[in-house]
Amino acid sequence: MLRFLLRRLGRGILTIFVSVTLVFFIVRAMPSDPVALLISPQMTEETQQALMESYGLDKPLGTQYILYMKELLHGNLGTSFAKRIPVTEYLAQKLPWTLLLLAAVMVIVLVIGIPVGLLAASKKGKMADRIISIIVTLGISVFIPFMAFLLLYIFAFRLGISPTGGAYTPPMGEGMEFYLDVAKHLVLPAVALSITNLANVVLYTRNSMIDVLHEDYIRTAYSKGNSKGRVLRVHALKNALIPTVTVIGMQIGIMVGGATVTETIFSWPGIGRLIYDSVNALDYPVLQGAFLLMAVAIVIMSFITDLVVAWLDPRIKLGE
Repeated sequence: MLRFLLRRLGRGILTIFVSVTLVFFIVRAMPSDPVALLISPQMTEETQQALMESYGLDKPLGTQYILYMKELLHGNLGTSFAKRIPVTEYLAQKLPWTLLLLAAVMVIVLVIGIPVGLLAASKKGKMADRIISIIVTLGISVFIPFMAFLLLYIFAFRLGISPTGGAYTPPMGEGMEFYLDVAKHLVLPAVALSITNLANVVLYTRNSMIDVLHEDYIRTAYSKGNSKGRVLRVHALKNALIPTVTVIGMQIGIMVGGATVTETIFSWPGIGRLIYDSVNALDYPVLQGAFLLMAVAIVIMSFITDLVVAWLDPRIKLGE
């Protein structure tokens, strides 16, 4: 176990280092100059120079990279060009909204995806399985921005039963009224973001369960007089969920920063919307901080996924 932890820790640190390095140089290769946004023509030359020095933009690119990595080791992600506040504070303001959105998506995916996948597997070749397979194919193929705009048009503009965007209706309320308002705003972006993920979970659960049901130990369980429900629940479910857990774990890590389109369309104030705004503003420090957060989330979810998979299948020995 210790060997596994050390190996995964080293791999995670290397992944984060490579991600941070690539993002640092890629954002600076963008065909625009953030200095033009920071400096006003009304500023004196001394003021302009002092402003550039405060952000380290007066130094060569290699020197900027070394200074950034040194500050990163001390937990300093820099200061936002646009907001003039620490990046860590800026991310802390946005992260809870993204986590709330992801929590809603995961509830939808787990509560609906796994049972529907198990139902399709148990009804293999029958009408229910065919209908589910058609819906899953459509769900995987759907263009998320199109679906987001469609949901927004139908439920917000045509029917008027859903807010048009944002996380709450200004001014911010208090108590239960505020939570209900947030929940109302949460429905459409959560549904839009969950469609493809839900379809993938149904597909993986169905196919994995079908494979498991052909194993010898399943036939042995049936020969001992176990009912179909007990065989599915006790003997097949844990092994069938291994591919599903792996897919869900990776999806959560990627969605921390990958919900850019959904959050932008619905004006949801999370990390995804922050990335979009930061690209437009050429806010290098915020972009670097957001992608660092994505890398850390993916590494953490990969580690947690390995632990859950090892728990589901005792044959898997961590560290071997």
